[in-house]
Amino acid sequence: MPRRAEPTRWRRAAARVLAATGLVLCTTGAHAEAQPTVPTLQLAFVGDIMLDDGPGQTIAQGRDPLAGVAPALRRSDFAIGNLECPIATTGQPLPNKVYSFRAHPRVTEVLRGRFQALSVANNHAGDHGPEAFLETLAHVRRAGIQPFGGGANLREAHAPVWLEKHGIRVAVLAYNEFKPRQFEAGPEWPGIAWSEDEQVVRDIRAARAAGADWVIPFMHWGWENETEPSARQRQLARTLIDAGADLVVGGHPHLVQGAESYQGKPIVYSLGNFVFDGFDQPINRQGWLLRLTLSKDRLLAWDTLLTETDDAGSPHLRPGVRTPCGQPGPLGPASVVGHCSPP
Repeated sequence: MPRRAEPTRWRRAAARVLAATGLVLCTTGAHAEAQPTVPTLQLAFVGDIMLDDGPGQTIAQGRDPLAGVAPALRRSDFAIGNLECPIATTGQPLPNKVYSFRAHPRVTEVLRGRFQALSVANNHAGDHGPEAFLETLAHVRRAGIQPFGGGANLREAHAPVWLEKHGIRVAVLAYNEFKPRQFEAGPEWPGIAWSEDEQVVRDIRAARAAGADWVIPFMHWGWENETEPSARQRQLARTLIDAGADLVVGGHPHLVQGAESYQGKPIVYSLGNFVFDGFDQPINRQGWLLRLTLSKDRLLAWDTLLTETDDAGSPHLRPGVRTPCGQPGPLGPASVVGHCSPP
């Protein structure tokens, strides 16, 4: 599909807004890339990464399920995703759970060097019990990746992952609010961070007090296969921004759910599936790769790239499709949600 040209009016308006920040707008692509005269940091977020079953078999056969998206991940300073399975050889599947995943430790080689942080705050992290959960954290760390949203106890589970470059400090927090709650960490036992509004608000404020320029909650929320965010998701996203979050990113429903802006801050409700097999409907095979360009105090640009999984669950980019992006508004260079066609 040919890339749709951006309206001249939008280009001129964007250029005026970015000029005020000391930046020049590059209009050669749908993603408005900031040419920095000030330091910037590039983040990428993706949705569910499930490396058991089809993707796991691909890796066992010596092939790379991430080959089609690796260049897009490498263009970011930090790539972040949701690890939707334990990576372990220990543990037993939980009784009465319909889907229980466990990937072989060999899968960390396709994650190494491509992701810098992975959330484990989801409804599959504890599929094989606490021993496998702790083994997962160890494998992820050995691959040079920071796990977050879970830990050996409640304090570790609620700690943010810190990402820093050019003096720009980003704190990303992760929470799950989809059953089973038995995976939740406690004062003296391992598990994930559960989404309780008051606790999440405290964590956001604590991250800001600890020196974060940017605080980003990464939520595992909503109902599976619902194309629109629930009233609960909308309410919670606004609560988090009111508490000081700079933007909110989510996943879990196994499809994309749209984006909107609140107080000039983007909310991307669900990034959908990134690496996942077992879905027959096209809508469940689509996901977004979210790209963010940050300065120390401004969101300069953001957009989403459409991905689509094949029968084995491996993602591939689908360029030229209109997906949510940031556009200039009264509250900043990327404070309004529009739709762009990245090349």
